[in-house]
Amino acid sequence: AFYVSTEGGLRYLFRKSEDLDPTLYSTVRKCVVPGDVVWDVGANVGLFSFSAASLATSSGSVLAVEPDVWLVGLLRRSAARRQETAAAVDVLPVAMSDVTGISSFSIAERSRSTNHLVGFGTTQTGGERARISVPTMTLDLISGVRPMPTVLKIDVEGAEVQVLRGASAVLASHPTVIIEVAGVNIAAVDAILRPLGYRYINAETGAASDLPCPDTIAFIGASP
Repeated sequence: AFYVSTEGGLRYLFRKSEDLDPTLYSTVRKCVVPGDVVWDVGANVGLFSFSAASLATSSGSVLAVEPDVWLVGLLRRSAARRQETAAAVDVLPVAMSDVTGISSFSIAERSRSTNHLVGFGTTQTGGERARISVPTMTLDLISGVRPMPTVLKIDVEGAEVQVLRGASAVLASHPTVIIEVAGVNIAAVDAILRPLGYRYINAETGAASDLPCPDTIAFIGASP
């Protein structure tokens, strides 16, 4: 069980993850195995993080990256309730980008699942309820103090190109990448991943894709 709320687009729930978001849980099952090191960039309320923790088991680890301090509180409460057989979930309260610094972050009016760095975002926010300052860093900076991920999930509401640009060392280690890609970013994401040998699967349909799609699994080697 874990804590979520209407602020994150959900209620406080004790339901199974596969009942909340079947597509997400199917993706986790395809990509995460015991012992995996999982980085969840844009963790929100933690559906991916805690589903991955269950499948990675206690031999793995999960890093949940989330800049919204309100959601960070929920993530940490949920992490404290994990089962002993699940991977430990560490919560890092920062935004990922291609630079280290301070950025403006928009808290969405409609649902915190559409929070975004100012300058990015989608049309699904319903407006802005607040704007806060958040620290930003790169994934490569984290890789200097944490084990490299074997599974990297990125859902950052349009800032995915910036996250990938700050992850050259991480991507060189060839993790499976689960990434939400905005339409305007398809070519730029492909230009980063394809030269490294990545191929793509549509996470929703399971079909191979020539280019990244809105919900993409990017992999090297055998298909997940």
